[in-house]
Amino acid sequence: MACRSGCCCGSGPINEDNARFLLLALFIVVYLLCGAAVFSALEHPKEREAKERWAQRFEHFSQKYNLSKKELNNFLRNYEEANVAGIRVDAIRPRWDFTGAFYFVGTVVSTIGFGMTTPATIGGKVFLMFYGLLGCAATILFFNLFLERVITVIAFVLKSCYERRRNKAVLPQNGRQVSEGNRASGPGEELAGWKPSVYCVMLILGAAAVLVSCCASLMYSAAEGWGYLDSLYFCFVAFSTIGFGDMVSSQRVAYEGHATAAYRLGNFFFILTGVCCIYSLFNVISIVIKQVLNWLLRRLEAPCRCCFPRRGHHPHRHPRRNVVAPGHLRARRDPSIETDAINESETDTGRRLSGEMISMRDFLAANKVNLAIMQKQLSEMAVGNQRQSSSSSRQNGFSGGVGALGIMNNRLAETSVDR
Repeated sequence: MACRSGCCCGSGPINEDNARFLLLALFIVVYLLCGAAVFSALEHPKEREAKERWAQRFEHFSQKYNLSKKELNNFLRNYEEANVAGIRVDAIRPRWDFTGAFYFVGTVVSTIGFGMTTPATIGGKVFLMFYGLLGCAATILFFNLFLERVITVIAFVLKSCYERRRNKAVLPQNGRQVSEGNRASGPGEELAGWKPSVYCVMLILGAAAVLVSCCASLMYSAAEGWGYLDSLYFCFVAFSTIGFGDMVSSQRVAYEGHATAAYRLGNFFFILTGVCCIYSLFNVISIVIKQVLNWLLRRLEAPCRCCFPRRGHHPHRHPRRNVVAPGHLRARRDPSIETDAINESETDTGRRLSGEMISMRDFLAANKVNLAIMQKQLSEMAVGNQRQSSSSSRQNGFSGGVGALGIMNNRLAETSVDR
């Protein structure tokens, strides 16, 4: 593989982003092939046994009641249609009363989509397209903000622990001066330099997801009569928004020995909390995967190190920044806890080079900058590519957008002027 800047080795320069994309695509294809082989080996024999057992029962039933196979197949097709409409052999809760519809829209906006309830009318299907477009986008934004709140809480805890250890080491008369100095600084400045590492956040989110899944499995085992492992399986499928629909909670009309209203409320709480934790955990794991891909790219670039004679020296490589350090050790232009990574993630080439190890701060800021860029481009297209001056954008606090995206557009314009 050629170097990112091009050299005599290989067939020519290869962009690092494209190389990472191709490497990730190759990994996904290999991962899919391995998963298909494992599931085929585990589930295919069971499928053959089920087909043979069903053929025997079908033949026995048709001979016992003197029914033709064609008539029996037509009857089974009618039942499949009724099953899609929500008709079951056992008594279940109504699908389209207010509580059932609320459960349905919850599975829509959370992208779980169990599939046990689907709209049957044309109006319902058309409304679902527009309803899901806005609802899914808002819910994904909520999940991202949840991850930001988790990082803020972790940063606050780390800072509190550090200050507590530091206060124990200083003299009492000096402790009063330190406390007064800290009181003078704002909350943004206090937490600006205390972003936790990716691995710390991944560990905490993983522990939270396991704890929520275990507690929810206990409730589902007692209320639904499922085995504990089956309940854990349902929790992962639901919390990860896979939503196969083979097991769905809270579908009975009433639950014997259990408070039905309390169980439905607990089901809603566990699904909401579990989805937030798992979704945030997926985002953090994706950052770790990207770090592994960066490491592999550096390993694959070993034959091309003739371009950089000194070992370990790279003109575009920067040190890792996903470690915890006090705020006074880092130079900042904007101490805001939400947007402090926008300035630091910029390089002398005008953007953050993808070769450095990404941190949680850079990951959150990148999402905001991408949304701001999209909003800014759409605004420029709407007004005929007429760009507003930076002075007018600072007067009203917005630049071609409204709300949070407008603020981010203004920050993007300020950084471009500073650059």
